[in-house]
Amino acid sequence: MQMKKTLKKATLFFLILILVIAAWQMGLFSYLNFTYVKNHLEELTQSYHVRPFRFLLMYLALYIFVTALSIPGGATMLTLLGGAVMGFWPSLLAVTLASSAGATLAFWASRFLLKDFFERKFKLQARTAREEVQRNGVYYLLTLRLMPIFPFFLINILMGLTTMRSQVFFLVSFVGMIPGIAVYVFAGKSFATLESSKEIFSFKVFLLLTLLGLFPLISKWIIEKWKAVKLYLPYPKPSRFDYNTIVIGGGAAGLVSSLITSALKAKVALIEKEKMGGDCLYTGCVPSKSLIHSARLARMTGTVLDFNLVINQMKKVQAEIEPHDSKERYIDMGVDCVSGIAEILSPYEVRVNGKVLTARNLIIATGARPRLPEIPGLSKMPYVTSETLWQLNEKPQRLLVLGAGPIGCEMAQAFHRLGALVLLFEEGKEILPKEDSDISSVIETQFRAEGIELYLYTKAREFFCVEGKYFVKAESLGKEIHLEFDLLLLATGRTANVQGLGLEKLKVELNKNGTIKTNTFMQTNFPNIYACGDVAGPYQLTHMASYQAWFAAVNSLFGSLKKFTVNYKQVSWCTFTDPEVATAGLNEKMCKDRDLEYEVTVFPFSELDRAIIDGQARGQVKVLTKKGSDKILGASIAGPEAGLLIMEFVSAIQYNKGMKDLLKIIHPYPTLAEANKYVAGVWQKNHSPQWALMLLEKVFKWLRG
Repeated sequence: MQMKKTLKKATLFFLILILVIAAWQMGLFSYLNFTYVKNHLEELTQSYHVRPFRFLLMYLALYIFVTALSIPGGATMLTLLGGAVMGFWPSLLAVTLASSAGATLAFWASRFLLKDFFERKFKLQARTAREEVQRNGVYYLLTLRLMPIFPFFLINILMGLTTMRSQVFFLVSFVGMIPGIAVYVFAGKSFATLESSKEIFSFKVFLLLTLLGLFPLISKWIIEKWKAVKLYLPYPKPSRFDYNTIVIGGGAAGLVSSLITSALKAKVALIEKEKMGGDCLYTGCVPSKSLIHSARLARMTGTVLDFNLVINQMKKVQAEIEPHDSKERYIDMGVDCVSGIAEILSPYEVRVNGKVLTARNLIIATGARPRLPEIPGLSKMPYVTSETLWQLNEKPQRLLVLGAGPIGCEMAQAFHRLGALVLLFEEGKEILPKEDSDISSVIETQFRAEGIELYLYTKAREFFCVEGKYFVKAESLGKEIHLEFDLLLLATGRTANVQGLGLEKLKVELNKNGTIKTNTFMQTNFPNIYACGDVAGPYQLTHMASYQAWFAAVNSLFGSLKKFTVNYKQVSWCTFTDPEVATAGLNEKMCKDRDLEYEVTVFPFSELDRAIIDGQARGQVKVLTKKGSDKILGASIAGPEAGLLIMEFVSAIQYNKGMKDLLKIIHPYPTLAEANKYVAGVWQKNHSPQWALMLLEKVFKWLRG
């Protein structure tokens, strides 16, 4: 099949080549110049008047031929000739039709001959072009058609490499070329009086066509502005505002955005319905990492810790950190902290505690909550989520964990090390499904070695109770199993907190997964309403919430002058199992989804001195580089202190440093950080020119005599 396609491409290429050579041999190029047309103008005009239909057919055929083969200057001269011989309207119609048809033929040829090569060689650029054409392809093509500074033949070729439909290409080209053609046809009417081609290609003509080219962009801007005006019409803008910005939600995103806004001397109100600090302090990062720390101590010392002491230690840690996020601290920094439930009444108004507050900008940072699966019998079971887990007073004896993502894996290992029997369910083929298989397998091996009962390809179908005991009926590897437990931990994902805010009434747009839809400036479809953190996604991570909050705050204050765009290329995350798992940039699954070509370089911790010394020689450092280059696309680490080690790759990706640059850095010995240097060394060894090494061997042998 591929062979036939290649043969067809070769045939078409040689056919085009033969046609060009034939046109050159027949002297066609010499006919399409100002002097020839000027000298034969009367003869051509007479031919048109005697046999107009025949002249028109020959004219159309020649114009399509010239345009399809992109013969330099041919289309312009034929357009002038048409205006001089046939008059304005007949010539305008004929030229527009012929030029559009010829351009479409060139478009088809480019698509057939070059598109596959382009998508194979430049996959990322092709993907970006495809997405951009889907969004704004018509505007781009219309603009380019109206602006003569862009060669039309190049437009035909480039558009052929995209996914634009040929019908759309023809119609937009037809419409877009009318103004430019009209100018040249009109100039052709006075062709007989022109002394040289320079009189046609004047600065004024080019300026006129360039201004015409801005028309679609100006039209798009006007349409977008009109849409915004219509959106805001039902909501009168207050003559004065209580605040520059109102922030809703006192978690990581809300705290950072309100702090930045206040630091920039703008007046800001922060509304939080519960405690300042959000999930991270009370139900997420802080309590979970405290529990993991206690579990790791239990593992190291070989003792079973009293569960109440573990919980009390967690609460002590929370109490120590709590002042960092307290209302008093933020009030001291100039933030008006308001306790209550916020309801957005308009793009400028928020009601809280029965009082309406106004602001030029709103920032929604309400976070997310655990998603509960719909499983029969669940409501009658003793279950906890990542929010309610910390209210436990006693350790479960048999803990069933649904979901083997980061939360499920962290808590499964922690509770197992604290003395609970843990059953971990995962519907897919592996735990930590967002990670690459060779990375997640390191953790799976560790879990099985520790004695965690891991059930892959397992889906809970029903919960039931028999004589005061709790059971789950599940489908596991095609078989039905029944397992007993005394506590269920639901770790089945999270959903954005958008209910009760008034977003439906206001018609703020949401994504399919329920998060608030934002652009790269963190704006919603209302330009003065921003969203950041878990409520916006796409990464529900504390550090990403803080990152997005900066853009939401700064763009809300200075967006009319300068907007800043979020950049997710160096996004990193860490799962705090033992060993840890951390990823920065892209992993293999992401590269395959994006159809990118890449190379994999791996260095195992079993070969690292410090890891051997510490008895932690498990896992590996894995780096993805662009094929044929040392450019780092991403890195994944499964091993000791992965969360710290990954930072070197975060910096490398951010500042476009490659594997060769990592080799230049002096890493102290013996440290775990040397693993990053060694993986770069493996890459260098794999890419050393063998012919040069063989030559050196011979040179050194010759030098020895």
